[in-house]
Amino acid sequence: MARPVIHDDSLRQELLTVTAELVDRDGPAKVTLRDVASAAGTSTTAVYSLFGGKSQLLTAVVEDGFRSFRDSQVAAAPDGLQGLGAAYRTWALEHRALYRLMFGGALAAYVDCEPSPEVTAGAMDPLMEAVAAAQGAGTLRSEPVEKVAIAIWGQVHGLVSLELAQVGPPDADWSGAYNSALDAIARGWAA
Repeated sequence: MARPVIHDDSLRQELLTVTAELVDRDGPAKVTLRDVASAAGTSTTAVYSLFGGKSQLLTAVVEDGFRSFRDSQVAAAPDGLQGLGAAYRTWALEHRALYRLMFGGALAAYVDCEPSPEVTAGAMDPLMEAVAAAQGAGTLRSEPVEKVAIAIWGQVHGLVSLELAQVGPPDADWSGAYNSALDAIARGWAA
């Protein structure tokens, strides 16, 4: 006889979302599983059943973020490098807490949080594929794909990170600046 499903995927997703928000707000050291369970309207038993413990929960949050980010990039891939760039910013603005956890270093000091290198690296695959395709079409300079992809990623990542941190003039037109940066990146790497 199979055991009944007590904790489902929607609860799992809610716990991941709540954890990202709490860790973003309070820092990983201050967030307890009791805090997470309470914010999600469940018990700590549910957290332990689904994740095992705090380090596994934090790892799952980051890995889920990278999968979600990758999915958004895969969906944007048919629109080429410009589409990937636009999707990067859109995803970051829609998932601010998760973006900061994935890329902001908040979990770097939390040694027990070690996302899978395959999951984190996989988030870059759509960009690498788009760079290779553009090079194959002769529209992008012929340099090592990884070098070009990392350079592009760094440029869009930097601008998005500045926008999320609101580092810039108080009346900054972030959308306009981002679109200008995407155009400049395209011109800079053009064949």
